[in-house]
Amino acid sequence: MTWKPGDRPHPSAAMIRVDQAGEFGAIRIYAGQLAIMGQRSPMARKISAMALQEEKHRAFFDRMIVERGVRPTLFQPFWDVAGFALGAVTAAIGPEAAMACTAAVETEIDKHYGEQLVALGDSDPELSDAIREFQAEELEHRDTALANGAENAPAYPLLSAAIRLGCRFAIATAKRI
Repeated sequence: MTWKPGDRPHPSAAMIRVDQAGEFGAIRIYAGQLAIMGQRSPMARKISAMALQEEKHRAFFDRMIVERGVRPTLFQPFWDVAGFALGAVTAAIGPEAAMACTAAVETEIDKHYGEQLVALGDSDPELSDAIREFQAEELEHRDTALANGAENAPAYPLLSAAIRLGCRFAIATAKRI
């Protein structure tokens, strides 16, 4: 069923809004990293592959936004700039910091998707199946980042904690605004 103006939002509207915003933000982080690192290094190829998966995730949530009449987050222009800046800054620090960024973000997304799956239960198989698939791919991104030196980034514990806190803030904000 396609949503029409005046219809009530789908019960999972906040989940779809925040997930679409998060996938958009991840794409922008990778774009910022690639702008600094270039496209040809082995690390850039790994980042590009992860970005392609994020594009697939975002396309799913873009479709859900339209089909279910979900209002996108009003912070999309901010996430556009903030995501790119986070990616560019971490890449400028070095490849390990770029990977630390990915590891931190994906750690929070894994937790977030897990909470959504519990909340959904059996109520929305289409959304649950997609989230389950995307969660597995996000864990692959985290593992790739860890295998490629994330924990060797300068001030890794501080960098990771700050990025994870930012993710939690972004998730909470996108649910409501």
